[in-house]
Amino acid sequence: MRKFCAALATSLLLTGPVTAECGGGFADFVGDLKAEAQARGFASSVTTAFFDGVVQDQAVLRADRRQGVFQLPFTQFARRLISANRIEAGRANAVRWDSVFDRVEQDYGVSRHVLLAFWAFETDYGSYQGDFNTRDALVTLAHDCRRPELFRPQIFAAMELFAQGDFDPQRTTGAWAGEIGMVQMLPEDILDNGVDGDGDGQVTLKTSVPDALMSGGKMLQSLGWRAGEPWLQEVRLPEGFDMSLTGLPTVKPVTEWQALGVQGRSTPLQSGYSGSLILPEGHGGPTFFAYPNFNVFFEWNQSFTYVLTAAYFATRLGGAPIFDAGSPQPALSGEQMMLLQRKLQDRGFDVGEIDGILGSGTRAAVRAVQKELGLPVDAWPTKALLDRL
Repeated sequence: MRKFCAALATSLLLTGPVTAECGGGFADFVGDLKAEAQARGFASSVTTAFFDGVVQDQAVLRADRRQGVFQLPFTQFARRLISANRIEAGRANAVRWDSVFDRVEQDYGVSRHVLLAFWAFETDYGSYQGDFNTRDALVTLAHDCRRPELFRPQIFAAMELFAQGDFDPQRTTGAWAGEIGMVQMLPEDILDNGVDGDGDGQVTLKTSVPDALMSGGKMLQSLGWRAGEPWLQEVRLPEGFDMSLTGLPTVKPVTEWQALGVQGRSTPLQSGYSGSLILPEGHGGPTFFAYPNFNVFFEWNQSFTYVLTAAYFATRLGGAPIFDAGSPQPALSGEQMMLLQRKLQDRGFDVGEIDGILGSGTRAAVRAVQKELGLPVDAWPTKALLDRL
């Protein structure tokens, strides 16, 4: 699933004399969308047919508010998503679709293991792609005022696909958040990056593996993927390492990290690159080195835990060993994390939504408070830190 940041989504909006605001009555909102579609140049027949029978889907709203899995720490989350069956299926698919992956790597420079990881996590290699009506999901989420800047542009992108004959507003289904196909792409991404990988003259992401994989590869390239470069590697830190140097904001050349004693756990760090150290569960847990390509994963999904798990799974598919889980301090519960976020907010930190999820804003605030209190600056909130606050 790709989630745009608000600023990017807003920049993609087309201006026009009519703007459909979120909230209010659903029927009035749809009426405003129809007027905006006309202002954007869609034919009346296209507009009428696209919105015919549209409904507000309460199941979509419930799904949007039920994302507690992202409260899990990395180790638990990774063990939940990565199974022996998924690894075996990934390796089997790598063989089965070897020629397609060769084309992806040649044309877009994206490793097959990265695409396999997304294919696995998004739809279990295409076996479950979601059964929500895509049009209804997009209109429902655009009407909801949580993230209208993300979903409203997708409605008109879906309309463009419909006008081209590549979208059926009555029958096209997918994930609750409007993504379609085996690697779950939003309509705007399909317009920009859809590839006819099997040569049948259509881009069919739900049933054509070549179309889905080629489109996913092109999208990752468009998001900044650097051809042929690594993305993640497990490492070991020396005793007494300065934990304040960890975290994505601190970027150094590999040679400097090596001089500080950082070593690859199973293979040497790859010279010629820069990167950052990631401690998803603090200084007692696993440690990874993030190369520049790791940041592209955040353009696909903004959940730190999901991104790290997908990037790690891609390395596993490429032959990396199971990570060393170490002995991290226990994670805070969801309620404890929300209490921590409120306490950090009271101290003037911007932690975003009080949601119990250890996102980038909360991590940055935790680091600042750890430094202030003389604790290891590893961005991992513990019960001891919560008690100190």
